[in-house]
Amino acid sequence: MLHDDIPPLVDHHCHGVVRRDLDRAGFEALMTEADGPGPLGGSLFDSRVGLAVRRWCAPVLDLAPHASPEEYLARRAELGFAEVNRRFLAGAGLDSLCVDTGFDFDALLTPRELGGLADATPHEIVRLETLAESVAAELDRPDTFPDRFREALVERTRHAVGVKSIAAYRAGLDLPGERPPDGEVVKAVERLLRGSGGDPQGRRPEHLRIADPVLHGFLVWCAADLRLPVQFHVGYGDAEADLTRGDPLLLTGLLRGLAPTGTPVMLLHNYPFHRNAGYLAQVFPNVFADVGLALHGVGDRASVLLNELLELAPFGKVLYSSDAYGLAEFFHLAAVLFRRALARVLDGGVAQGSWTGADASRLAGMVAADNARRVYALDQRR
Repeated sequence: MLHDDIPPLVDHHCHGVVRRDLDRAGFEALMTEADGPGPLGGSLFDSRVGLAVRRWCAPVLDLAPHASPEEYLARRAELGFAEVNRRFLAGAGLDSLCVDTGFDFDALLTPRELGGLADATPHEIVRLETLAESVAAELDRPDTFPDRFREALVERTRHAVGVKSIAAYRAGLDLPGERPPDGEVVKAVERLLRGSGGDPQGRRPEHLRIADPVLHGFLVWCAADLRLPVQFHVGYGDAEADLTRGDPLLLTGLLRGLAPTGTPVMLLHNYPFHRNAGYLAQVFPNVFADVGLALHGVGDRASVLLNELLELAPFGKVLYSSDAYGLAEFFHLAAVLFRRALARVLDGGVAQGSWTGADASRLAGMVAADNARRVYALDQRR
């Protein structure tokens, strides 16, 4: 199987890209999960992701593969951000994309704009904590929060295909295995509002930061009541994330609680816990996994990463995501590396007699798009 034979992808988790031109510092800052390149560490072009950009993204800008960083950035500036965004999104080979709109939304292209550039169907993923902080900022009384949030979630997700939790960044993934009672939720909201240090009239959502396992658990259970797929950031992320609390195995109690509801749980990124995520995807009927953000981060090691996830995870439980944010390059780069990685994994199995060529084609379609279409019911939303 050639990577070009893999069908158009459903990117089940991504973000918008910037609508401005970038200098070198700005570009390199968006290449990494760090705040930017450190003065002692040299250039991020001298990392696997930087080398992959030079190899796979340069030709999209009419440059030779492995063009120097200076040539690459000069050509990018010459074309301008609008043309750069158009080229990379159009070249990603996407069928649909599910966009997390809960972070830095005003500075980024909207789902509709992304879909137009990619010639793909856009869908929205609602970030639970962002919505909850907005609801909490408008409360007159903490005891009204549970009902107010449930009502807001119904309205906010009316046209969305799923939700996302960033509990891993805030409180860790060791969340309650049972639904928190409303009384405990109200106490947690009282603590949240006291911590904001402001009177209700001056309170703003950006002054509130949900970081309480009770609240994170409550938000997830509210989404489960609506039968919405729930995405969890897992593992690899920026310096705000504490990886000791980001292992998906910490979700085991919650996954046991959610299993009878049939709520799809989508474990995003997962590196360096991708094998743990593959185990969870195998043993829980409603758990799915990807290697999203890490896939382009590891560059030419992408096939190793994907193969390790697929050691235990059934092919029907693995999805594609780019987690592209900021740089349009990452929509293209993640798609290129994923296709090459999946083709290498499947071709390797054919060569070893582990499965047939017909199996390989069928499995490729599942991972590339069919699994996401099924779990998010995308065909019902066209």
